[in-house]
Amino acid sequence: MTRRTAVLLLALALAGCGAKDQTKRYAMEGEVKALDPATKSATIAHGKIGDWMEAMTMEYPVKPDAEFQKLHAGDRIQATVVVSDDKYYVTEVKILPAPPSPK
Repeated sequence: MTRRTAVLLLALALAGCGAKDQTKRYAMEGEVKALDPATKSATIAHGKIGDWMEAMTMEYPVKPDAEFQKLHAGDRIQATVVVSDDKYYVTEVKILPAPPSPK
């Protein structure tokens, strides 16, 4: 093996070490407050999301489009938040039944 080949292999090996996929998935439960069809995003008031985020209300992109189409303002949902670096989105949406009305 030539020195040039050895250096190239070492460089490729080192580059691969830092290329680990850092995508994480978290369970989310919350209420849809608003929808923006133009950006396919939902404003969701949610509880704490794993070790990623405290309870709050914020806007989330929803992917794919079929998941966004399920949503209506006022829906209670369970979903998965996918986080990769500084990007995130909601997917795997399940609409929860409405809580019973107080008598």
